Amino acid sequence: MKLKSLILGSVAAAGLSTAGFAADLGVLTSLDVCDSLGISGLTISSADNCLQITGGVKYEFNWGDFAGNWDGGVPWIAARAGNRNVMDNNAAAGLDNDWNSKVESWLKFAGTASSDFGPASAVIKLKSVSHWVVENEALVAGKTPAGGAAVAGTGGDETFGWVIDEAYVSIGDTTTIMAGKKGSIANFGDDEPFNFLGLFNSDAVDKGVMFAKDHPKTGGHVIQIVSDLGNGVVVKGGLENLDSANSAAFAGFYNVVNNAQAAGTLVGVVEYAGDGITAHVTGLAGGILDGIVENWAVHAGVTGTFDMFKVRAAGAYSANNANDSYWNVLGSAEATFDMFKIALSGEATGGQNAGVAIATQTGVGGSIGATVTEGVTINLGGRWFDEDTGTANTEGYQVAAQLVAAVSETIKITGEVGVYGTNKPAAAQQTDFYGAAELAWAPGGGFTSSVKGEVHQNGAYKVTFKAAKEFK
Repeated sequence: MKLKSLILGSVAAAGLSTAGFAADLGVLTSLDVCDSLGISGLTISSADNCLQITGGVKYEFNWGDFAGNWDGGVPWIAARAGNRNVMDNNAAAGLDNDWNSKVESWLKFAGTASSDFGPASAVIKLKSVSHWVVENEALVAGKTPAGGAAVAGTGGDETFGWVIDEAYVSIGDTTTIMAGKKGSIANFGDDEPFNFLGLFNSDAVDKGVMFAKDHPKTGGHVIQIVSDLGNGVVVKGGLENLDSANSAAFAGFYNVVNNAQAAGTLVGVVEYAGDGITAHVTGLAGGILDGIVENWAVHAGVTGTFDMFKVRAAGAYSANNANDSYWNVLGSAEATFDMFKIALSGEATGGQNAGVAIATQTGVGGSIGATVTEGVTINLGGRWFDEDTGTANTEGYQVAAQLVAAVSETIKITGEVGVYGTNKPAAAQQTDFYGAAELAWAPGGGFTSSVKGEVHQNGAYKVTFKAAKEFK
């Protein structure tokens, strides 16, 4: 039952008892304005406006001894700002336990009315992130967002209470104009590998291919336009990062005297979806407000689905006017034969630093899955990565076996065993065997939860509990 129905019922009851009072209310007079605008969910309507309310809460708790980073003596795991880590026992004598607790919550209000140009909306999204981090039984200090003061126990994304995450206006239907504070229109999809373990560099850049993040920076204060041209073609254009929210850490890559010169990112996107194919090209030019393009980037991806086969190719490139550049490509294919599914993937990266070539990196991965009975699937896979193709003994790998069993319509159990390894010569530990088990519960109503345990040969262990619910 919609909230507006409850309110309307209350108003009707009030009218029966006090007609004069009900007449003075003068609100909630339309029963169908939301339906006429094509808006559903939790809504409240007036004569000409529909207010849609959505929100959600996510909780995660981790406990164990997992804060260290095992790298087996070579850089392939710990490279890229720690994104390719394998957890490790950091062996603090008598004080070795780690834990963290994180609550993410959001509320979004979208008020919409009809206009001569299509639906006109004002959107406000409030967000709160509370993150408590303990390593070696001591609060971790200084993990705060840009501009925040260092506070013990925060975890890098703490918002320090409720913040306005989005605040923008929009108007239009097949062509929509948006302005305010919101996310980017850039499309970075169609680039994840199909094999169940994925690829190492792909994991490091948040699944797929990517240039250095925030180079150029997107989102923030924006002016955007999106137009559906029909036949599956959509074009997008916009000015983003008009608030120049870049930290001093980016000044070197942007090659600017001060951060304000990095403000203004021009974004252009062409997308296609139809006939078993999805594809896009996204282009970005950063720092345009001062009349000079300090850096630029492109991201492209295409996925084709043909009966029992799927293929995917993606690439990303970025550069600046200081002769720094970075490229990243990925290809993946998947075939399904009755009870079997086979996937192969490959990736490569490289570039230049001040005009001098940096190490080229390559990786491959593959998996085979089998549905042995209804609701039970076995996956076998491996992945390999070479941090520097021009140097010996810089390779690493992971091999794993996974069992996924749907115990019921609402409960799923996943078990995995595997090993990480490197080819470093004998002196250091070269392998890390691990095992993990997860119980996931989705009883309906948008509620999901899970509990997972993981143990490693290197002494690390972790228990993770998650719960989440959204309403729309």
